[in-house]
Amino acid sequence: MALIDAELDAILTIHAPMLRDLHGVGTDVASQLLVTVGDNPERVGTEAQFAALVGVAPIPASSGKTSRHRLSRGGDRQANKAVHHVALVRMMSDTRTKTYVVRRRGEGKSTKEIMRCLKRYIAREIYNQLLHPQPAPDAGALRALRKTKNITLQAAADNLHVWPSALSRLERGHTRDDLFHQRYEHWLNEH
Repeated sequence: MALIDAELDAILTIHAPMLRDLHGVGTDVASQLLVTVGDNPERVGTEAQFAALVGVAPIPASSGKTSRHRLSRGGDRQANKAVHHVALVRMMSDTRTKTYVVRRRGEGKSTKEIMRCLKRYIAREIYNQLLHPQPAPDAGALRALRKTKNITLQAAADNLHVWPSALSRLERGHTRDDLFHQRYEHWLNEH
């Protein structure tokens, strides 16, 4: 098993080195998405085509005065499972996603509708990372800046209204949240 993981890691490093920088995308998810894209290169011309390929393109399901969408049942089921896994991980551990879920629930959306929206967003993010890779911001510099200003991890976390462990994971590069990274960097530069 360790040998297979090492080989998958080497392949991902060559073909999609920054795909695993996305929150919730591990080696298994990234390798499945690469297999899907590699098997269907003609179906990855646009972001919408990629969404249809991984089975997260919204399909209108409106009737009368209601306007709603449902998930596509087409596409590669294994790729859809990979995107679903990313959505679940983000719903449990990503602060932006948790905030989004609470907001959408407040709007009266069901869990299925929220998952559909999340999956579509995740597919967009994965598509962009596959075709136009963006490295994760260097969070190690933030840790060094915080230490030079003699700010404790607890004090920074309290001021930013996050758990110290979440801030520590960001600083060590274990999680990626570009918006929070910018907010943290801005706060550090002001203090």
